[in-house]
Amino acid sequence: MDEVDRALLRALTANARVSGATLAQAAGVSESTVSMRLRRLHADGIVLGYRTEVNLDALGVTVQALIAVRLVSIVREDVESFRDEAPRWPGVLGLFQLGGADDFLLHVVARGATELRDFVLEHLAEHPAVAHTETNLIFEHVPGQGLAHLLA
Repeated sequence: MDEVDRALLRALTANARVSGATLAQAAGVSESTVSMRLRRLHADGIVLGYRTEVNLDALGVTVQALIAVRLVSIVREDVESFRDEAPRWPGVLGLFQLGGADDFLLHVVARGATELRDFVLEHLAEHPAVAHTETNLIFEHVPGQGLAHLLA
């Protein structure tokens, strides 16, 4: 990766919908060079995709939580099974596999406390591989700007 690639990534992380002309201007190259560079960044697995940020309030989501999950054992089959199942459960925005006291951290959204409670009861309390959970409510989420220093 060179400075042109970094300039493209900086512009895309600020706004993934930026036009080719704006990307070209930001990187100081032609639009055809931008297209070629973006194809290569995708092919090399550096740019994995583009995402839409959704206003959760507009969807009626009033509760977000981080739920720490400790498994009964760290048998590979149990770990892989949980890792494969959990991201498909309703309301799960993200799954993090951890090292330390807890094995996983789930980022979950719900339309209220009752829906969150039902999620915990239906998907975690009844799961045979789960030994313990701890639910932490999220009061506010402020996106970080930490990626910028890697692209400088």
